[in-house]
Amino acid sequence: MPETANSGTGNNAIAELSFDDFKSIVIKDYRIGYESRQASIIGRREVLTGKAKFGIFGDGKEVAQLAMAKVFRKGDWRAGYYRDQTFMFATGMSNLKEFFAQLYANPDLTEDPASGGRQMNCHYATRFINEDGSWKNQSETMNCSADISTTGGHMPRLLGPAYASKLYRQNRELAPLTNFSVNGNEVVFGTIGNGATSEGLFFEVFNAAGVLQVPMAISVWDDAYAISVPASIQTTKEDISEILSGFQRETGTNGYEIFKVRGWDYVALCETYERAITVCREEHVPVLIHVVEMTQPQGHSTSGSHERYKTKDRLTRESDYDCLLQMRNWMIESAIITEEDITALEDEAKKYVRECQREAWNILSDKIKTEIDEAVQLINALSHVSNFKNELEDVSAELLACVDPGRKDAASAIRKALRLTVSEHSDEKYALIDWLNEENAKNEERFNSKLFTGSSSSPLNVNVLPADYADDAALLDGREILNACFDANFERDKTIVAFGEDLGAIGDVNQGFAGLQAKYGDIRITDTGIRESSIIGKGMGLAMRGLKPIAEIQYVDYLLYAITVLSDDLASLSYRTAGGQKAPVIVRTRGHRLEGIWHSGSPLGIILNALRGLHVCVPRNMTQAAGMYNTLLRGDEPAIVIECLNGYRLKEKLPANVGEFTVPLGKAEILREGSDMTVVSYGSTLRIVMEAAVELEKLGVNIEVIDPQTLYPFDIDNVCGNSLYKTNKLLIVDEDLPGAASAYILQKVLEAQKGYYALDAPPRTLSAKEHRPPYGSDGDYFSKPSVDDVIEAVYGIMHESNPGKYPAIY
Repeated sequence: MPETANSGTGNNAIAELSFDDFKSIVIKDYRIGYESRQASIIGRREVLTGKAKFGIFGDGKEVAQLAMAKVFRKGDWRAGYYRDQTFMFATGMSNLKEFFAQLYANPDLTEDPASGGRQMNCHYATRFINEDGSWKNQSETMNCSADISTTGGHMPRLLGPAYASKLYRQNRELAPLTNFSVNGNEVVFGTIGNGATSEGLFFEVFNAAGVLQVPMAISVWDDAYAISVPASIQTTKEDISEILSGFQRETGTNGYEIFKVRGWDYVALCETYERAITVCREEHVPVLIHVVEMTQPQGHSTSGSHERYKTKDRLTRESDYDCLLQMRNWMIESAIITEEDITALEDEAKKYVRECQREAWNILSDKIKTEIDEAVQLINALSHVSNFKNELEDVSAELLACVDPGRKDAASAIRKALRLTVSEHSDEKYALIDWLNEENAKNEERFNSKLFTGSSSSPLNVNVLPADYADDAALLDGREILNACFDANFERDKTIVAFGEDLGAIGDVNQGFAGLQAKYGDIRITDTGIRESSIIGKGMGLAMRGLKPIAEIQYVDYLLYAITVLSDDLASLSYRTAGGQKAPVIVRTRGHRLEGIWHSGSPLGIILNALRGLHVCVPRNMTQAAGMYNTLLRGDEPAIVIECLNGYRLKEKLPANVGEFTVPLGKAEILREGSDMTVVSYGSTLRIVMEAAVELEKLGVNIEVIDPQTLYPFDIDNVCGNSLYKTNKLLIVDEDLPGAASAYILQKVLEAQKGYYALDAPPRTLSAKEHRPPYGSDGDYFSKPSVDDVIEAVYGIMHESNPGKYPAIY
């Protein structure tokens, strides 16, 4: 922990301190805040001089964050936004050197442990998993969930760790998990700018926390602007705490404790945070701290100047009420420090920040310079034996002339040199190739790794255990298979929780959880309000704190309400922290064939493109779904499982090991062997394909039907490609839109699995129409692939290949 960090004891009782102790604390606080301001100033200069790409800073917010840091304890959590650098410095969760390393995008985790250079500056995270993917002891550390840039986008995640504290306090079965919680006493701190409180995510989560009564403390940093847009355009009455005053707790009601305090008043801020967090921690209720009259001395970011949109009077007032200036004046007036001493402190702080900046820059630039020198030497060596000596020397000279070069400059120069000498062969050229290959491997790890944590506990590493059936296995509705699976897992693992709309009391709309709330209690199986984004955020936060949540979205069509949280936050978590954080939440939903625009969704194209970082499971029936849940609940990576809406009442045999058998991810299954054509499909359309196969056989066509089972990962054993080498013809059947999931599958089979070389006829896709399906069975028939469509699509390919043997049907 840096020497400038606060202790985080949560004890700010000034009356209990001697005046000398009090002075020492205040002076130390001021130094942290002043250093943070200097980091903002220097950081902006580094961007404007070209050393960094973009800058966004926390200037003007320093004093409030110093007060907040005083009540932040080990075990507590933060889910904030990119203005919180002073808080991070004060708690010791970050420091100045790491601040500048991130500004320079240093991919070395020892320099930027928050993101390994993958996130822009002021995007913070602590590493709460070890290199092998195991959990660190969160009760002994201060914890920061990984920031994202989208305004208000972190709010759903904020709800989750706070709800975890409630579960750890109320569910005594979780008491042994002391590495995640100590009796649920942890407070979760959230921060947000006043402009971002206009986002729907803010209001959704604010309401949810008031209903749930969780220890969540939201601080609104209010500087009266959102970039150039003033509060008069952003917020009714220009006051977020006033319009939220209806959430204030009253006798016999739930709700919030709401506080308002000026952002430049150090003493009032310390007292307010002490009162607010004491209530939050001891009474387990959410609190809102609205910090007003803040300033933003450098404007929103390095992309523009606030002088363009603020009046001269406003700028003057902001200068006069700069929080550090006000704190400085108060310290001198209160005889805490003299003008001479505080000036000396400031001079020393400036030097220290500049030293940290230079050290961070030199660490990265020296490594890059070494690589540049190596590349230049290799290119020069090649020039001595090449017919393109002059051209290669030009490439070398251009590389040496780069101002603040990056690794891309070295790689680009090497690649250009190899293009110039494409027809030549020499040891010097092979040395160049070897160097490039080695650097490409390093850069792959630096910039393209950890989409998933990839630990030994990955669901991809879960042991495969086939379903076992007794001779007299019961034939049950598919929903009953799922119910038995969930029942067995809830009995086995006390950390599993499930929640969603209509999930608890009635056991979900399709009865997969029927009776389980009565058996396991409403703290483990819980109904929620209609708030998809916060359902996902709650699941994400619970998963970060060692629980195993199943977050249900009632229909896959409604996933769109939560797509920002899923895509921006959950899917990118492992990547943006370079494997430092994980949230193995399982998103359970249902879709595919039913009737109607809003209850028949198969938006796999959206899911596949937006949710890289989640496993995408598309079981064809409920037994397969149960096996996937069994796998995922034993793994540690996030996933979405899309159950087939029209399969809940279809009969399936009950496995004897219904809570134990596993369906491996990424393993395609051949459902029907054939020799004439490979047909790949998933989910509900597989039943249609299998039905079509019977009639096709009567027409002399024998198709091989493959279920990939998961679309991400997709068929890691190349089952589809190998089948294509046997049949030489390919049809993809998909009820997503044209060019959506079907195009994804084509790319996987034809390009990744090299199936293109096996084709003797053009590959085809059979998908839904371009619009959403209308209501009714006729609408379904004419909008999504039918048995007739499959038969005719397959037969049409056979006709094109051999019209003599397969004459046109019509």
